[in-house]
Order: sequence, then structure tokens, then C-alpha cells
Amino acid sequence: MTCASCVARVEASLRRVEGVAKVAVNLATETALIEFHAPAMPASLIAAVDRAGYTARLPAAAQPRQGRWELPELLIAAALSAPLLAGMFLPVPPWLELVLATPVQFLLGFRFYRDGAKALRHGAGTMDVLVALGTSAAYFLSLADFLRASGPLYFESSAVVITLIRFGKYLEGRAKRDAARAVTGLATLRPALARRVAGQTIAEVSPAALGPGDIVELRPGERVPADGQVVSGAGSLDESAITGESLPVPRLAGDMVLAGTLNLDGVLRVRVTTVAGETLLDRVGRLIEAAQASKPAVQQRADRIAAVFVPVVLVIAAVTFVGWWAVGARLDFAIIAAVSVLVIACPCALGLATPAAILAVTAAAARRGMLIRNADALQKAARVDLVIFDKTGTLTMGQPLLVEVWPLAGRSRNEVLALAAALAAGDTHPLAAALRRDGTVTAEAVRALPGRGVEGRIGGERYLLGSAALLTEAGGTPPVI
Repeated sequence: MTCASCVARVEASLRRVEGVAKVAVNLATETALIEFHAPAMPASLIAAVDRAGYTARLPAAAQPRQGRWELPELLIAAALSAPLLAGMFLPVPPWLELVLATPVQFLLGFRFYRDGAKALRHGAGTMDVLVALGTSAAYFLSLADFLRASGPLYFESSAVVITLIRFGKYLEGRAKRDAARAVTGLATLRPALARRVAGQTIAEVSPAALGPGDIVELRPGERVPADGQVVSGAGSLDESAITGESLPVPRLAGDMVLAGTLNLDGVLRVRVTTVAGETLLDRVGRLIEAAQASKPAVQQRADRIAAVFVPVVLVIAAVTFVGWWAVGARLDFAIIAAVSVLVIACPCALGLATPAAILAVTAAAARRGMLIRNADALQKAARVDLVIFDKTGTLTMGQPLLVEVWPLAGRSRNEVLALAAALAAGDTHPLAAALRRDGTVTAEAVRALPGRGVEGRIGGERYLLGSAALLTEAGGTPPVI
């Protein structure tokens, strides 16, 4: 799809399918959100899109377009158009203008002829029709003047317009791919394989093959493959990617764990409680996609206007031509006036600006850990002047910092920090990162104590680094500070 006229045509075709209750087609993401009930099955919906002159696939089968030739073609168009643009200030031979403009018009601009012709065959007026008409009129009028060796030439107008629109398409495609990466980035939180326990054997399977009741084993440094409940073992989990909580969360038998969270220490066995595709991580991904594809009220108004934009522009161009010719203007002047209307209107940014903005904002927010429910929420956020948070634990830098040290038993502050840094040097626990620093003290025989801390030997003495529960286990008494 290239403009809001395409959106209107696809939506109208889908609404005619029996059983469809609601349709929202998004130009920027090239997706359709459809609420339907039987008999509106996917096959009939895809057929409706085909009848409108476009193609559709189910999300699971759709592959993002890579646009491998977009940038090279854009650079070629810019290289050919630059001398023409310079010709507005410096003399350029007319034959050179023709040579430079022709490949831009018919090779690099072929997509506008192809898509415009397809739209006309289906009785639709799109941005491609405007681009093809406007640039062709400028090119062929200039060609006629070149052959007559009279009048000004407008080759630069046709070439530069095509180049600029190709540049806009390149930026649009890059924004779509960036937004897609915001969703696929969530998918990377799920491990490629899971260890499913069956009796005395452990088999590696795809997380998609897991179902409710399956038991999986998690080792330190591995991510949880599915939502579930701990049945044995103890450890700490990094849930920051899902909940925003920067501190590790202890998990014991009976506690719930979420897909995508990281097991920091200990060996856990987890009973899966959700079917594939219905974990919290999956629902978050769908939430982002739905927000990108949804339409706020302002976009719905813009779409209604943009849907009739192309026919209105064509009528205005025709009236402009007839009007100037009727008052005695030369034919070429009347044509240039009509072409000016088409060229100015052909980018048709009205239908693309809002969905492109929503796409960029939701993707940028997702990369920063913020999820937007839908486009209406985003539009209403502009009027927010006070935000109240009910969980201050997530309002952090995301990196634990050491804020105070209380040395005991005659130890100095620097000595305590050196011992703690030595024990934490090889630990992957987020709290250990707050203690690590350059030092000359080295710990030996360091061993992780899941959910409690670590122990090791420094200078022949045994040291513990961990929670108050670890100190109690070792026979000590946590000090009152």
C-alpha cells in the first residue's frame, strides 16, 4: 500500500466479507486488525484483499521485506538528479538533461507506473497515480519542447520529485524495520531450547513444544522458556526485562516464574502452566503490535480526508488546466499549471504522517521498556500533566549501586570492600556488579549459594558474601544497624 486511498480500498473490501465486525488497516505497518466471527475465515479475508488489488498473508507466514535494492536505487536516482538540480543555477545542455532524466523517469520510477496501473484497473486512485501523471506530464512536455528546440525544460522537476518520493519510501521502510525489531527483540528473550524432564531423562525441545504440566529444568545463566511454577530448587531471577524490577527476585518452590526472565543462580525445576503463544512475553509482543496497528481519532479523520484526496486533486488539476486555457493562456502554460497541482500533491503525506509517527513512537518506547496499550492512549498522553506511580521499585537506573558500608569487628571500609569485590569478581548476580572494582585481593574456591550469596577463601580464610539468611545459616547473628 502506498497511501490512504489504498487503506480505504482494502478496508472497504474486508468489510464486505460476511462475519466481519470491525476492520482497521494500518498504512505504516501494512497490517490489518480484524474482529470477525464465523463464517469469516482467514481464507475469505485474504481473498477479499486480493479482490482489492493487493496481497495478504497471516502474520505467522508474513516475512518483513528487506528492501535490499532500496538504497542503491535511491543513490542512483540522487546521482542522476543532482546535475539536473544544479541546472537551475548553472547551464546544462538540453541533451544531457534528457539523458539524465530518462532512466529516473522510466527505470527508477517504474514502480509508480506499475502500481498506478494496478490501482486504476481496480478503479482506485492512489498516490502512485498522482506521481505517474504529474512526473509524466512534466517529462513529456519537456521532451516535446526539446524536440521543437523551444520553451523551458522541466526534466529536473520530474526527476527530483521521483527521487524525493523514493527517499521518503526508503525512510518509511527503515522505520518499519526498526519497529519490527522492537517486537522481535522481545522474542530473543525466549531461549532457543528448553530442557524437558521426563522421568529420569532430560530432552532438549523447542519452547513451542512445551505444554501445561511439562517439567523443565533451569540452570544458572539460562532464561525461562515458559510461564510456570517452581516445583523444586531455589534461586534468584532477573525479571527486569519483563517487569522493570532491577533487583533480583528470589524464587522458591511454589513461586511463579515468567518466560524470558533470567535464572541467575541455582538449579530450578519448573512446571509449565501456559500453552505456547500465551505467555506474558507473547502477550506483551502482541500488545506492541496492536498499538502500532491501531488508529487514534486524529488518524481516522485524516484517513477519511485522504481517501478522497486523489480524486479531488485530479479534479483540481483538470479545472486548473481548463481554466487557464479558457482565459487565453498558451497550451504549455495551462499544462504546467495543472502539472504543478499534481506534483505538489503527489507525496500525499496526509495519510502516512500519523501512522508513521505512531510506529516510531511505539518502537522507541518498547526499546526503553515502555509499553503503550493503543494509539488512543498515546494521543491522550499529550494532555497528561501529572503521573502517579504505585511501584517505586521500577523507578531506578536499572543498575544496583552501593550506597553505604558499615564495617564491623574492627575492619576498615576499604578492607571490607576489597574482600567483597574479590568474592563478587566472577559472579553474574546483578548485586555483584555493584561490588566489583579493581583490586589486588583474589578469592579462591568461590562457590555460588543459590538464593543466598557466595562463599570463598581469601588468604586461607573462609568468607561469606550474601544475605542475612546466609549469615544465620553459618551460625552468626545479623547486626542491628
